[in-house]
Amino acid sequence: MTRTGDSGASRQLLAIGAFAVGYLLLGMAVRNSYYQLMMTLVLIWATMGLSWNVLSGYSGMISFGQAAFFGLGGYTMTIAFVKFGVTPWIGIPLGAVVGVLAGIVIGLPTFRLRGHYFALSMLAYPLAMLYVFEWMGYQEMSLPMKREAPALYAQFQDPRVYIALAMALLVVAMLISLRVERSRFGRSLLAIKQNEPAAEAAGIDALRQKMYAIMLSGGIAAAAGGLYANVLLVVTPHGMFGMLVSAQALIMALFGGVGTLWGPVIGATVLVPLSEILHGELGHIIPGIQGVVYGLAIIIIILLAPEGIYWRVRDYFAAKRAPSSPAPAPVVALAPQSAQISSPLQADTRTIGGAILTLEQVTRTFGGLRAVDDVSLAIKAGSIHGIIGPNGAGKTTLFNVINGFLAPAAGTIRFEGAELVGLKPHQICRRGIGRSFQVVRAFPRMTVLENVITGAYVGAATDTEARALALEALARVGLVGAETDAIAGGLTTRQLRLMELARALAPRPRLLLLDETLAGLAHDALEDLLRIIQQVNREGTTIVIIEHTMQAMVKLADEFSVLDHGRLIASGPPAEVVRDRAVIEAYLGKKWMERAENPLS
Repeated sequence: MTRTGDSGASRQLLAIGAFAVGYLLLGMAVRNSYYQLMMTLVLIWATMGLSWNVLSGYSGMISFGQAAFFGLGGYTMTIAFVKFGVTPWIGIPLGAVVGVLAGIVIGLPTFRLRGHYFALSMLAYPLAMLYVFEWMGYQEMSLPMKREAPALYAQFQDPRVYIALAMALLVVAMLISLRVERSRFGRSLLAIKQNEPAAEAAGIDALRQKMYAIMLSGGIAAAAGGLYANVLLVVTPHGMFGMLVSAQALIMALFGGVGTLWGPVIGATVLVPLSEILHGELGHIIPGIQGVVYGLAIIIIILLAPEGIYWRVRDYFAAKRAPSSPAPAPVVALAPQSAQISSPLQADTRTIGGAILTLEQVTRTFGGLRAVDDVSLAIKAGSIHGIIGPNGAGKTTLFNVINGFLAPAAGTIRFEGAELVGLKPHQICRRGIGRSFQVVRAFPRMTVLENVITGAYVGAATDTEARALALEALARVGLVGAETDAIAGGLTTRQLRLMELARALAPRPRLLLLDETLAGLAHDALEDLLRIIQQVNREGTTIVIIEHTMQAMVKLADEFSVLDHGRLIASGPPAEVVRDRAVIEAYLGKKWMERAENPLS
């Protein structure tokens, strides 16, 4: 972690400490038991919001089922207490363990789904548990009073003790969230949230990271549920598994700010007192007014601050600190070693060896369409191999088959002698194959450096090593200085292409798949990128590139392979391939060929 990162973490720790001390001092000053209970509930629901945030705020997998973990934690603690006399000091951690295990059981099948399908499927779990617990006869369970040993069973006459206990749990949850935010795990979750295919191609095992997130989220929510049951001394299926429980967790984070540890705390601090006070004052007139409060909160936040109060306030102060006159647009400087290359036609000093990647009779179908049709080719180690063909020829589909996004219907793919068919994209990346995309897949809320660090994780044992690899890759493509701290969402096309290339280079792959990396670039930018690609190749990386700019490809590639309607129609040196009748016909059409051969007809 850098000094900036260390100072940022220190500031956050001081803020957490100041919040905890200030809140506890306020709690100690309050004498009304109702307000004491309310202050306890604020902290419990803030913890629930943080548990939702760990899963959904960082990974982007929206969950409507957080009540499943909350209820399991509450019922685990209660049943252990009532049936077996287990103290809540043990029952609450036991409930947290049950929440972690529930995360495994729920996550394995449910992460097969995406988007709203995932969100709706998560809703089914707490609803199912509600009916199961009712069927088992646990409609209402009360915790017996243990007046002979109240401290042993966490039953205190002074409600302010519960404020302290809830604050301790919240501080633990906040420290966990802070650790997640500033760790490789957290950055991987953010990458998955912003662009999962790019994260997979960069070597991140998305399923594993999401499983860790749901396990951690389930444990925190279950601990909150256990403490909630201990405070209220009674549990019911609707009170623990009801839809309002999941909705509150979600709303706390959305209102305060998603993807930050302070968001759920802000949401709970504002909404819980407001809803409880209105319920106490108007509940007999407007039944269910708490639901009205939460509904209005969502409407207001969508209209005024879609990302939540925290981000709105932070962006406001950031804008005030920004200089009044716009800074000049940054200029991308070429890395020193790239700048020394006068042109892509510099004398070739490479050694091209045997095949590093071999495809044999590879086929990929979509229904009755053969997008890749019985393709066999060999990519020589140390070479630059161009894949060309008209639009719709199957070039990108071929790349997707090679690096695991699509499974071939038939054929074999071997890299350095090892079979790739059946491996996931992150596994193929770990074998030494990097990838860029036809449309740049950036992590737009991250900086340039953070984007490339995410790609470096697969080749680094530590965060320090990942940062060093990222800086090296950025230097190789010429992104240096202040540009590394720029937010990716505001970059030019040229900068995005260079950043994506750096991210693919960060783990030092032996084979690089470039999908139309030159697309959308002006002439000067194109020439610069050609020099960089050639230099990367000279440094030992084999490159397979898809490109439509034939003038650039003829300068760059050692060999061409031409696809048309999924079939390989020609392969060989560029000078031969571009004169091939079948290639010309594929690009220009049969009628043009006949007219060119018979100009007077």
